[in-house]
Amino acid sequence: MPIRVTLDEILVRRRIKARELAETIGISETQMSLFRSGKVKGIRFRTMAKLCAVLECTPGDLLGYDYDVDDLHMQDDG
Repeated sequence: MPIRVTLDEILVRRRIKARELAETIGISETQMSLFRSGKVKGIRFRTMAKLCAVLECTPGDLLGYDYDVDDLHMQDDG
């Protein structure tokens, strides 16, 4: 699945360290690292809302998508 987490780009532009952001929104540095690397299966809407509020952005600013025709034929995991 070609979903990309673009949080690092926002952090650089805002000059915010991931560690500081994690502390501000109340998640562990490990959870932040997993999200930044795209190694999570999901993220709570509440956490996403906190990220957006602190970074003054939208969820679409934090995620990107590279079209892949195979996504049309994938089985749903849920």
